[in-house]
Amino acid sequence: MCARRLLTDLDSRIERVTHGWSACTGRIQSAGNWPRCRGIGPLTATALLATVGRPQAFHNGRHLAAWLGLVPRQYSSGGKELLGGISKRGSRYVRTLLIHGARAVVQRAERRTDTQGRWLCTLKHRKGTNVAAVALANKNARVIWALLAHDEVYRPPA
Repeated sequence: MCARRLLTDLDSRIERVTHGWSACTGRIQSAGNWPRCRGIGPLTATALLATVGRPQAFHNGRHLAAWLGLVPRQYSSGGKELLGGISKRGSRYVRTLLIHGARAVVQRAERRTDTQGRWLCTLKHRKGTNVAAVALANKNARVIWALLAHDEVYRPPA
């Protein structure tokens, strides 16, 4: 008897949380005020906005990309520059979302004929898929910073 009451209470709590979660997801998707770049969806945009807060805290898009850990780690000494893998600073979650979105765009780069598609294809063939995905994620972070800092809407290149 007591276990049955406990399970029904738990079931009603789970139902309320699920309903609240789906309502929140619906509001995010219907708002549509996120930066609409290729590889950036509502989940990535809201996570980035929640993590960054004010884009004016960064001097430019390069600083935001470095803060997110989307730039190479640098080992420099005596005038010799060595660049390693990405620095992995900042929010792991946002960096992962940006890279996964960019990876989806890189996979379909062969089908595109615009300048970004050609740039991605040449980079992918020269450096590899993962480097191209991180480079696109870096570029997307910079574009997002510009959109947020200047309160503009994304206009795809002509």
